[in-house]
Amino acid sequence: METEGQYFVAVVGGAVAGSVAAEVLADHGVRVAVIEQNKRPYGKIEDGLPRWHAEQRKQEYARIDARLKKPRVYFVPSTKLGRDLDFQDLCNQWGFSAVILANGAWRDRDLGIPGAEEYVGCGLLYQNPFIYWYNHKAETNYSGPQYDVPDQAVVVGGGLASIDVVKVLQIENYSRALRERSVEVGLHELEKGIPAACKAHGIEPQSLGIRGCTLIYRRREQDMPLAQAPDNATPEQIAKTEQVRLKMLRLARDKYLFQVLDRTLTTGLLVENGRLAGLKVSQSKIEGRKAEPIPGSERELRAPLVISSIGSVPEIIPGVAMKGEYYALTDDSLPRYAGCERVFGVGNVVTGQGNIRVSQTHSQKVASQLIKNYLVARDGHGGASSSHAATEARAAARATALKETLGTLPTLSPGEMVALERRIGTLQERAGYSGDYDAWIANVTPPDLE
Repeated sequence: METEGQYFVAVVGGAVAGSVAAEVLADHGVRVAVIEQNKRPYGKIEDGLPRWHAEQRKQEYARIDARLKKPRVYFVPSTKLGRDLDFQDLCNQWGFSAVILANGAWRDRDLGIPGAEEYVGCGLLYQNPFIYWYNHKAETNYSGPQYDVPDQAVVVGGGLASIDVVKVLQIENYSRALRERSVEVGLHELEKGIPAACKAHGIEPQSLGIRGCTLIYRRREQDMPLAQAPDNATPEQIAKTEQVRLKMLRLARDKYLFQVLDRTLTTGLLVENGRLAGLKVSQSKIEGRKAEPIPGSERELRAPLVISSIGSVPEIIPGVAMKGEYYALTDDSLPRYAGCERVFGVGNVVTGQGNIRVSQTHSQKVASQLIKNYLVARDGHGGASSSHAATEARAAARATALKETLGTLPTLSPGEMVALERRIGTLQERAGYSGDYDAWIANVTPPDLE
């Protein structure tokens, strides 16, 4: 299906979900402005995926680059919604056919203990800034916060991102201990397994005196979301998934020498001299999806650092209505902003997950639904072809979850398309972007970026 340039869509966010949405739309003849808050469009692949994933990062960067260099895609870097662009203006005044929010989940979910936020930076850290620091701390021009990584930290979480946090802590501590013995062991060697890396240099890990960090999880070890069961899984499939999770956790512990406390709930804070000194915890009783504290099981868990890794949610943007921790999006099959029928959400901004494949799949699904259900020319406005009609008919049969009252999105006149191109050009000029994507990426990539 080709839309003959009748539609112009704004995509906010240029990483996996945003670039996939842009590609799907551009391949169907839609012009797309990809508005990216950072100089580079790689999102959590760069800032949330730890440094040792070098090959995966390189591959994902290349995929994003290829999508954003597609014909009909206009890349707009260093432009943040809510700071450089007003949300209501973008939705209602700019004249785009649609706006797609693909700006990810960058805000850490609160630890959930009253008063905890007072100790951020004083014994308490959150996953997102911690991993950002780890990924960028070696760059010459890095000017963000600096963090100490003490032994015996506590990580509150349980998912794959929590395992990454644990790995950072352990790798940093063993690397430091080895340097104190004048032994330099590289990041990638340690990431393959701390015991093997130590023994390759004739050192027993236990001799380094590292006690190790502790991961606490509110439910059972086999409940950790390290692997996902299929939709509508049978009891046998669930049991198999649980065994996979246990194996993954066991392998991680063997390679990185950390402890796990499952069925452990955080119930309070330990504070000394104005600094968080640990947590009050209880054992938990598991009933279905609920984890409740067991009375009388309370104890203190002391730690020089607590890192909360219990999930990410979208950043709060001025003018964007919220529904709990997420934007006010409706309709699971085609997430649509409650305040405007032409605003949609894709990827982590909807799912709250950091999984690359989940984000990509969700974006493909939503962008395809958008094309099938909305970006179809009206009769008398651009001359809908037989392929348009066939696509619309197929979409009607598949879109049973969509409200029947939803209409098509507006087509744009040639003059409106030109006006939008000019406004986008102004944003690009303000960011210093000339339109040469490859030259821009080469110029803004730090020479010491791993």
